[in-house]
Amino acid sequence: MPQPPWHPESLAARLPFLRRRARLAAETRAWFAAEGYAEVETPALVPVPGMEVHLRAFRTAYRPHLGAGSEATLWLRTSPELALKRLLVAGAGRVFELAKVWRNGELSPRHAPEFTMLEWYAPGLTLDGLMEETERFCRSVLPARVAHGGEETDLSLPFERLTMAEAFRTHCNGLDILATVEGEEGDAAALHAAAAAAGLDLPPGLSWEDAFFHLVLTHVEPKIGRGRATFLTHWPAPQAALARRDPADPRAALRFELFMAGLELANAFDELTNADEQRARFARDVEARRAEAGEEGWEVDEDFLAALEHGMPAGSGIALGFDRLAMLASGAQDIAQVLWLPGAGRQPAR
Repeated sequence: MPQPPWHPESLAARLPFLRRRARLAAETRAWFAAEGYAEVETPALVPVPGMEVHLRAFRTAYRPHLGAGSEATLWLRTSPELALKRLLVAGAGRVFELAKVWRNGELSPRHAPEFTMLEWYAPGLTLDGLMEETERFCRSVLPARVAHGGEETDLSLPFERLTMAEAFRTHCNGLDILATVEGEEGDAAALHAAAAAAGLDLPPGLSWEDAFFHLVLTHVEPKIGRGRATFLTHWPAPQAALARRDPADPRAALRFELFMAGLELANAFDELTNADEQRARFARDVEARRAEAGEEGWEVDEDFLAALEHGMPAGSGIALGFDRLAMLASGAQDIAQVLWLPGAGRQPAR
């Protein structure tokens, strides 16, 4: 029977990974300080935990004590993103945070419901500049070669920059994914027809989003971020989230994800600063969340939109899974190995 994580033998088995994690945290703070970033701390208990449709949050409540304040529903944040962008509006400049975050229902060797996110935001930085900066950071804190689950990445090689359109053409038999996009909407019928023409099997009846991710997970992700790290860039506009659309082709958004040793490591945006466009996206997100039966949700983050209306500087930002970074740095194969006390019933791998 597996030992509980508090057992001395269990901790002893994790200590090499945990000590490497501790060094990684110190190296990360030193790197960002040298780059002119200020480390900040933002609230973990918030009225709106994040706006991504498919993330589930942990709900709690504020109850007044001795007459202070009034009752309110609060949530544990799924990301510090909305708070950090408020600081950009306030004029804080370059900021980063090693933030505890919570996502309900996420539990696997690569997921934990409570984990650490490294996020940083830089006014005036383009998405290309952020890719260059991310590449330098990873080389600074990781060994020259990293491995996970039998996949190995050589970080001495230049990181690949692959647009989503290029990825589909290469790995999905020439399928033109942007031809299935109109504005910020995806055409499910067009994507099913394009997949059939390319000889790719799709389960019938999938929405555009579900069909898109089925193809990405089945045909694209298994082919990238292996021998060398890959930035998968210029996502279709229906997946823009909080990213600005590409002025050269509005069917795509200025967004990238980073893949390394078969792990999805980070998600980044050239930040959308238009409050009206962001409000429309948030409204669609709220309705989509309500449409998922049985899921409780939250309203649009009006305070964040007010901050955007006040004026957020153009720039880019990124969310990087720090626990996964620690796994790559230490050679751990299970996220529980890099957590001092794994929670939610997880038993660390031996």
